[in-house]
Amino acid sequence: MAINRIQFQPGLSMTEFFRQYGSEKQCEEALEKSRWPDGYKCDRCGHARASRFRAKATIYWQCCACRHQASVRSGTIFHSSKLPLTKWFQAMFLINQSKNNVATLELRRQLGISYSAAWRVKHKLMQVMKEQEDSRKLHGDVVIDDAYLGGERQGKRGRGSENKIPFVAAVQLNEEGHPHYVCFDLVTGFTKDAIGYWARRFLSTSSKVVSDGLQCFSGVSQAGASHYPQIVGNQRHSTYMPCFTWINILLGNLKTSFSGTYHAFKFRKYASRYLAERQYLFNRRFNMKAILPIMLRDCTITGPRPEKWLRSAELSC
Repeated sequence: MAINRIQFQPGLSMTEFFRQYGSEKQCEEALEKSRWPDGYKCDRCGHARASRFRAKATIYWQCCACRHQASVRSGTIFHSSKLPLTKWFQAMFLINQSKNNVATLELRRQLGISYSAAWRVKHKLMQVMKEQEDSRKLHGDVVIDDAYLGGERQGKRGRGSENKIPFVAAVQLNEEGHPHYVCFDLVTGFTKDAIGYWARRFLSTSSKVVSDGLQCFSGVSQAGASHYPQIVGNQRHSTYMPCFTWINILLGNLKTSFSGTYHAFKFRKYASRYLAERQYLFNRRFNMKAILPIMLRDCTITGPRPEKWLRSAELSC
């Protein structure tokens, strides 16, 4: 069997990471370059000239036009954080270079910070990933399936379980029939209206969607996508049908990474962030060395997300 070159690419080694981002000064410079790649620009008026001054350990820019003051952290996901940037960069490195997920408890141990601080870092970074993936559109050949989180140990089993959190799993295939992009997104239930709403958000009109015979999936036509249902019955299981091979593999990998890393989290409240984390990393797997700079840029364009806001997940997820 040929080597999967995407899976076996070298990535960003720990040695290289600490060479580039080992000090607070290096992290500040990387953040400044990512936030203002063409030089400083005022967030309020767009003016390009500013004076710089230091207050304690923080450098501020003061716009020469509107006098607005900003630090390199202000207005970003790092806003008001008391943690040094080196801790944030280490957290991003651990998350985006890990083969599976990294739990909050593992972050706490690796970074040497409190559990509550590790929780904030983890959820802020997952929120960044979620907001970036919210605009994802799948094109061309797409395979979708119904999936669930939670509910394994209690209550009714199967699609009718009141304890399970439903979500749609979708994979866009390339010309060779291999997975290119994925989408994991929560739905209110597997009804035609719910799938129609999901399809309008995440499918383009050029999508050619393959699903099993679940009636609700006909709702993808509401997004203008073509639908090709494949009937799965007692004598014909999706696991034996080639068209469902990749979606089954991806769902198996997703659930294995969850069960092996997260022994418990509030599925109903935070599932969208955890799903978005896997989606974000999978969709950027083509260049493992570039994921950290990409994530850093996404952190700079995501506004402050305080803990109170993060915990009211129904507002943010």
